[in-house]
Amino acid sequence: MDDSKKKALRNLLLEKRDNTSFDLLKIASEKMQKKIKKISAFKNAQKIGMYYPIQSEIFTQDIIQELISDGKEVFLPKVIGNEMEFRKIKDFSSLEKGRFDIMEPKDDCKTDNSLDVIIIPAVGMSPRGVRLGYGHGFYDKFLAENKTTTIVLTLEKQIVKNIPKSEHDVIIDWIVTEDRVFQTQK
Repeated sequence: MDDSKKKALRNLLLEKRDNTSFDLLKIASEKMQKKIKKISAFKNAQKIGMYYPIQSEIFTQDIIQELISDGKEVFLPKVIGNEMEFRKIKDFSSLEKGRFDIMEPKDDCKTDNSLDVIIIPAVGMSPRGVRLGYGHGFYDKFLAENKTTTIVLTLEKQIVKNIPKSEHDVIIDWIVTEDRVFQTQK
């Protein structure tokens, strides 16, 4: 499947996700916050990569807050040029608006890319673990160089039977939706 088909699928799924009400997103996010703890790789992790949500992405603020309260180390991505790195945050005051208007760690936050687990945003997912992102390739590039357990939080309606896999796409290990938690069939 070529890029134009991927782009069409991305647009379709984004529209579908953007049409989700704030209340529904909030409820789904709360359910996922409970469900993610069923994954031992997440529960036992000390250094956790997270993302700060934009638009209709699953809300991660409560998960981030809970992890910090539990004494875990939380890292958020920062885009520098064509690369992405993870930086440690102490709390939400460690963040500022960066590229693409995304909240990212300030310059004085320490970089560390060897994380135990990373929670990744997605536009769409296939049950086999193929992720459809925004098409910038930052996560795929990062994960190709930094091996770790990957978890995607996504709405059940964003799971599509087939997403074309490009050779650089990294297969996701776990998928958490408002209804279930499952390991992808690698």
